[in-house]
Amino acid sequence: MLSGISKKNTKHIDLPGKLIVVEGIDGSGKSTQLRLLEKWLRYNGFEVFRTEWNSSELVKAVTSKGKKKENLTPITFSLLHATDFTDRFERNILPLLRAGYFVLADRYIYTAYARDSTRGCNSNWVRGVYDFAIKPDIAFYFRVPLDTAMDRILAGRPKLKFYEAGMDLNLSKDLYESFRIFQSRIVSQYEAMSKIENFYVMDATEPIQEQQKIMREQVRKILPKKTKKKTVMEVP
Repeated sequence: MLSGISKKNTKHIDLPGKLIVVEGIDGSGKSTQLRLLEKWLRYNGFEVFRTEWNSSELVKAVTSKGKKKENLTPITFSLLHATDFTDRFERNILPLLRAGYFVLADRYIYTAYARDSTRGCNSNWVRGVYDFAIKPDIAFYFRVPLDTAMDRILAGRPKLKFYEAGMDLNLSKDLYESFRIFQSRIVSQYEAMSKIENFYVMDATEPIQEQQKIMREQVRKILPKKTKKKTVMEVP
């Protein structure tokens, strides 16, 4: 039993806009799918804003510096990401949802739940930190085999990153073995959350266009009522 995993404390608030979230381990292909979804929504005339984990200008440089020195403790790491999320939530996510935008989040609070708990932070404490966050309209979870994820990552760069592989946890001296152990534990957290948080589970091994087709079918269900009566066009 994963400690604290049953505590569901996000709440849904009716806002003019829609919040769509993608989650999954690195190399799951979620970012590619979110960019395709953004293109489709824009093509159909919707106002869209895409936001990424650890992208706030307020703390991005500090987090990057800490990662380079490889001296971030689990709690420090957790709080830096919480600061990043809070800044983006208050400056971008919530105001734009109130303005009627489709906000697309490449990782949301579930990333913190999964990663921080895996790093040894108390699950209830982590969830309490993000207690102010609202529940997304749809949360897609991209399920992918670890070897597939690692192959995809290494296809784009020469090696795995220190924290990405969980090397700070001393799981293994071997970078790749540490990655497998660390990411498998994160997967366990995601799988435990999937039903509780009502994730829409995506088979991330399916062809890119097939995955995108499924995502669009689900997003169509939350389009504004006046839009549903119109023909939603595909991107040429």
